[in-house]
Amino acid sequence: MEYKDTLLMPKTEFPMRGNLPNREPEIQLAWEEMNIYQKVQEKTKGRPLFILHDGPPYANGDIHMGHAMNKILKDFIVRFKSMNGFHAPYVPGWDTHGLPIETALTKKGVKRKEMSVAEFRKLCEEYAYQQINGQREQFKRLGVRGDWENPYITLKPEYEAQQIKVFGDMAKKGYIYKGKKPVYWSPSSESALAEAEIEYQDKRSASIYVAFDVVDGKDILEKGTKIVIWTTTPWTIPANLGISVHPDLTYVVVEVDGTRYVVAEALLEAVTETIAWENPTVVKTVKGNELEHILAKHPLYERESLVMLGEHVTTDAGTGCVHTAPGHGEDDFIVGQKYGLDVLCPVDEKGVMTEEAGEFAGLFYDEANKPITEKLQEVGALLKLNFITHSYPHDWRTKKPTIFRATAQWFASIKDFRSELLTAIEETKWVPAWGETRLYNMVRDRGDWCISRQRAWGVPIPVFYAEDGQEIITDETINHVSDLFRENGSNVWFEREAKDLLPEGFTHEGSPNGLFTKETDIMDVWFDSGSSHQAVLEEREDLQRPADLYLEGSDQYRGWFNSSLSTAVAVTGKAPYKGVLSHGFALDGEGRKMSKSIGNVVIPAKVMNQLGADILRLWVASVDYQSDVRVSDPILKQVADVYRKIRNTFRFLLGNLEGFNPESDRVAYENLREVDQFMMIKLNKLIKQTKSAYENYEFASIYHLINNFCTLDLSAFYLDYAKDILYCEAPDSHDRRAIQTFLYEALVSLTKLVSPILSHTADEVWAFIPGVSEESAQLTLMPEEYSLTNTNTIEEKWNAFLDLRDDVLKALEEARNQKVIGKSLNAKVTVYVDEKEKALLNSIEEKLEQLFIVSKFEVGGTVEEAPDQGIKLEKAVIVVEKAEGETCERCWNVSEEVGTVEAHPTLCLRCATVMSEHYTN
Repeated sequence: MEYKDTLLMPKTEFPMRGNLPNREPEIQLAWEEMNIYQKVQEKTKGRPLFILHDGPPYANGDIHMGHAMNKILKDFIVRFKSMNGFHAPYVPGWDTHGLPIETALTKKGVKRKEMSVAEFRKLCEEYAYQQINGQREQFKRLGVRGDWENPYITLKPEYEAQQIKVFGDMAKKGYIYKGKKPVYWSPSSESALAEAEIEYQDKRSASIYVAFDVVDGKDILEKGTKIVIWTTTPWTIPANLGISVHPDLTYVVVEVDGTRYVVAEALLEAVTETIAWENPTVVKTVKGNELEHILAKHPLYERESLVMLGEHVTTDAGTGCVHTAPGHGEDDFIVGQKYGLDVLCPVDEKGVMTEEAGEFAGLFYDEANKPITEKLQEVGALLKLNFITHSYPHDWRTKKPTIFRATAQWFASIKDFRSELLTAIEETKWVPAWGETRLYNMVRDRGDWCISRQRAWGVPIPVFYAEDGQEIITDETINHVSDLFRENGSNVWFEREAKDLLPEGFTHEGSPNGLFTKETDIMDVWFDSGSSHQAVLEEREDLQRPADLYLEGSDQYRGWFNSSLSTAVAVTGKAPYKGVLSHGFALDGEGRKMSKSIGNVVIPAKVMNQLGADILRLWVASVDYQSDVRVSDPILKQVADVYRKIRNTFRFLLGNLEGFNPESDRVAYENLREVDQFMMIKLNKLIKQTKSAYENYEFASIYHLINNFCTLDLSAFYLDYAKDILYCEAPDSHDRRAIQTFLYEALVSLTKLVSPILSHTADEVWAFIPGVSEESAQLTLMPEEYSLTNTNTIEEKWNAFLDLRDDVLKALEEARNQKVIGKSLNAKVTVYVDEKEKALLNSIEEKLEQLFIVSKFEVGGTVEEAPDQGIKLEKAVIVVEKAEGETCERCWNVSEEVGTVEAHPTLCLRCATVMSEHYTN
């Protein structure tokens, strides 16, 4: 028999190479076959509920890194909660209405104008489901566990029916109204937009200073005095009906070359420089409130512009005299209403100037800037033209500039329940904490919510009109439409006439002839997804409102967090969530936004095909996700290296449990050696800290805790030390069984602790662990801390030992560099230490040679008594020499006892004894 064949080397079929791109799909197939989601729900039924409500991604295109990070973070939380005493169903969802799908079909060649609205909507629905199916498979490939066969989808009839109920409840409370006022309008989308659909980009605009001649100065200004306004939107000059001044500002009348001009005193110097006035002379000073009701002539039309008082006027820029077009600005509209001005809006839904704009009719608004400016020049009203680049609102879908345009729209009156919204925000737990301030300020400052859109693909606004134009929104009509949608879907609105959508026999005083019409606008898609607290959490029996947690990207403070809060507070008086957690954006390795044009896009599918989903999941765990995060091939490679260390740790633990029966071979804690007890204390700490980090959504802490435990506590110390005993001692020796006991506890605990993050690898490991009964780690509970005794004393003692061990390892390394020894097993180490360290070493019952992985270890005198050739370190002087004796053929220790047993002349006494007692022929 070869001596090497008697060594108890690690033995396991758990593969060293992860080969995740190939193995993960096999694991996922096994999950599908065992219906793991359903099994987890059955296992956890009856426990306290934890609901993480999924914010619906838009059903268009492949998933990107932001999607991947979002869904993986949610999966960490749901998996942990399921393993930590909760029943945590996870229902994924999709947002399916809106312009992107209409645009995608148009790009595919669908002729929208050649078909009915109902026919076009059918195509939109088909396209949405295609996208859902594609994204669903990609999310499942990430290893995200959820009710994928029963997701919520905003186009489903039952969802739309509940959305109508939300609208009806808000209308009943008086929160819904129709009004003509300026809203963000996207000419490129031909639709109104909500604030959530606006993003700001730089735009180059004309900056013009225009003079309005006073025709009635009300005894304050002389006729012919020119009031100077400034604007960066010359195309709105045809809509001008007034000029706003601040009541408390001081204004000056200045004379330049015989002409008198009015500007704010605080801006006189800036205006003088910009227009290049020479030596302006102040001839009069007045307060803004004295200028009220003065009339000026519009420079291009035969009408007057009224001077009004407005608190919105500032001295940040311009002249302090603000061009006011009630049809093209919110402040303009408000002040115009106060003074009884019309709402003139000479721009149509495509952004084209109408007949009301006179000679500029037919021009696209942006193209009208130049001819309008030239006309102002021609009539002598243009004082200055230059160009500026400034931040300007754009349609976040088309990326094209928006305009303010007054149209008849449906609104949700935020001001009517703003205080309740602010209270709900204060009662919610926000992570990170700045999320509360961000949303609070948004809600505090926001105007009413424009909820109507002039598109085809969406949920109709369920309003009827009587013959006399009265709006009809009653409990009866809302309930009837909701029931119709639940039965037929919202397409029925476009397939039937108004009379066929109303309850049978419906009558109304405003329709003596029984004639009705219906609203043709649809709801803002944020109203769709913002109704999910009722359409999902209330609709489904396995969920509840409010949810425990909403988790989305930080862009959703203006989006889903906001719209969900608005509808939920309006309907229930409470927030739809108890807590909100937000994450940043995924950027490239240099911190740039990912862009196809730059070529820096990291695609989740590609990462999974090359490295595996568990590497992607581990990357998500490794980053500070609450800020913007970086991802690149080199970053993912570093994460893959950490994964290999963790995987190799699992493999070593499994390999050294060959033949270990946890039922019969476990050693009780009190019978473990101190070093094993010390490692149990370390494991206890890991369990406590990791579970706490999960509770607080601190996944990067878990990443470092697990990595450090595997590399420092296990690999660099305990496993290195344990090899000699595991491989060379008798199979059932106490020391070996003690080590195996710890290895087993560590293996089971580690597998459970990483299961929410490395879900595929954890289940792969689980299949090889001896003595476990559950078929998946997902069906177990998180490990509990072990009941240990004397922990402080043991921990203090062995931490001090590890400090001393670090000194010995440094000395061995130096001796190796000086060619004194080769391997550490060639060494004899003598340490010279003070009494405290000497007492420490003498108190250790384990073999010091094994702990230091040398062949001979001695404790010498004090540090002062150390010989000159000793290596002086922090706690000791250490002498490293070549060990005397022969090298044992079996364990490779150098010993003077080699050959003392005649039957085994090449073995040390320990190995010879093991051979004699366990391997005799």
